[in-house]
Amino acid sequence: MLRFIFNKFFQICLCLRLIVFSIEGAELQTPLKFNQKLMGTDVTLIIDADDCSDLRDAVRHAYKEGNRLNMILSDWEADSELSVLSRSSRMGAYINISEELFDVLSFSRDLSVQTAGAFDITVGPLSRLWRIARHQKKFPNQSKLEQTLRRTGYKNLELYEANQSARLTKQNMVLDLGAVAKGYIADRMLAVLMERGFPRCLIDAGGDLTIGDPPRSKNGWSVKIGGLANSHTELLVLSNCAVATSGDLEQFLEINGKIYSHIINPKTGVGMEGRAQVSVVAKRGMIADALASTCLVIGFDQAKAILSKWDFYQLQFLQIDPNTNEVMVSRARSPSWE
Repeated sequence: MLRFIFNKFFQICLCLRLIVFSIEGAELQTPLKFNQKLMGTDVTLIIDADDCSDLRDAVRHAYKEGNRLNMILSDWEADSELSVLSRSSRMGAYINISEELFDVLSFSRDLSVQTAGAFDITVGPLSRLWRIARHQKKFPNQSKLEQTLRRTGYKNLELYEANQSARLTKQNMVLDLGAVAKGYIADRMLAVLMERGFPRCLIDAGGDLTIGDPPRSKNGWSVKIGGLANSHTELLVLSNCAVATSGDLEQFLEINGKIYSHIINPKTGVGMEGRAQVSVVAKRGMIADALASTCLVIGFDQAKAILSKWDFYQLQFLQIDPNTNEVMVSRARSPSWE
């Protein structure tokens, strides 16, 4: 475990995010960049290719696919398929769902089972409760918190594979795919670009990266996890994988001297205490996205055991001492990724 202390400037400016840049930049043709708002964030396509009509058409189709999937998986869109499923909890009946939604729900359920509920997409009511708490800058009413917690629980989501349907068994449940949908959508957008002949690309979805083939004459895309010069984080050269970061270094609520994360512990219904950040390098965006949030809840030691069951490559765990601002960095790497 590495330990280091930020000086006062970096304590104020601490903002660890994923930054993409090219090494030996003078030798690399500047990649083309395209940007569009999607899933409530900026989604940037960085493509190492010559500009042409086929490329522009591929970019258009990639964003079209992203928007299509957003209308399936978003809990912000009232007319999305996910929102329709959440509203069906009032009836408790099975409803048929799309292949895409079924795939994401199945993946999420499996991860919930393996983590004993540390990952749970039924936390929608709690997410909304804590959004209000952060806005009002006060801890949620305890009675309200307990009532809300009773509307959650991954075991209350039932999937029936034979006819691709789903059922929510408690009234007024709300599904929240915020910890998994972004990675899934980026995976699908990357597939569109590759299928149309542009594999040398990278998708930056609000700081989480889904990466294709390396740029021309390079071994990979150079990625630094942590945007500060003295962050003591690694420079990685990556291709055909994904990187996701989850943490509360930027979004948190402080009440009576205690810091609560925007990441909710599904078992307690309360935001995680303290300040920490997790970055995961994995085979696919959906896996990296979900595992980053999960590892923040279960902690570094348990995370290593869980990650060994998935296609992960590297885990980086940052924790900040609230009294000294000392930052502890822990890392684990898959033996298969050398």
